[in-house]
Amino acid sequence: MTQGFPLTVVRPSHTYDDANPPLPGGWTTVDRIARGEQIPVHGDGTSLWTLTHAEDFAQGLVGLLGNPRAIGETFNITGSDVYTWDQIYTIVAEALGVAPRLVHVASEMYPLVAPGWFWSGEMVGDIGHSAVFDTTKIRTFVPGFLPRLTFHRAASRMVEWRRDHPDTTKADADTEAVLARIVDAYHAAREIFAARGVA
Repeated sequence: MTQGFPLTVVRPSHTYDDANPPLPGGWTTVDRIARGEQIPVHGDGTSLWTLTHAEDFAQGLVGLLGNPRAIGETFNITGSDVYTWDQIYTIVAEALGVAPRLVHVASEMYPLVAPGWFWSGEMVGDIGHSAVFDTTKIRTFVPGFLPRLTFHRAASRMVEWRRDHPDTTKADADTEAVLARIVDAYHAAREIFAARGVA
C-alpha cells in the first residue's frame, strides 16, 4: 500500500522518567553534581530546551489512540515548561541539596575532546540549539492534556529514585572519565588563552 494508510504522526520532545534523568551523562552527571564536581555545560548554558516526563507524554498519546479525527494529523506532545540548560542542571542540584558548579564549554569542543561519546554530536547538532514547541493542536484534540510534572517536581522524584535504587543509578566509569576530560580541557584552554592575553 503506497497511500491511504491510517497514520497519525506524534512528535515528542526530550522525554524522560524518574529512572532516566534527561542530562548528558545520565546518572553519572547526577553523581558528579551530588559530589560537588564541575559539570560541563554546552555553549553559554542559555539555549532553551523542552523536557517532557513520560507520564505527561503518555497522557497526550493515550488521548489520541482510537481517535478517528487524529488520522492524517501530526502532533507535538511535549511538556509546557521551557528551561535553559543552566536552569536544568541547577534544578537537579537544588533537588540534591547542593550548589551546581557549571563550566561552559563551546559546543564545537565536545567532538574534539570526546569524539566517541554519543552526546558530543548532540551538543552541535541537537541540544546546542533551542527547541520550543507549540502544543495548541494536541490540547485541541485532547482537551484533557495538561502536563502536570514540572521539572522541579520531577527532579525531586529522580533524587528519590536514586536513593531507592543505588544499584541502577550509580556512576559509570567511562562516562565519568569523559566528563572529567571535558572539564580538564576547558581549564587547559582557559590557561592558554589567559597566557596569550598576558604576552
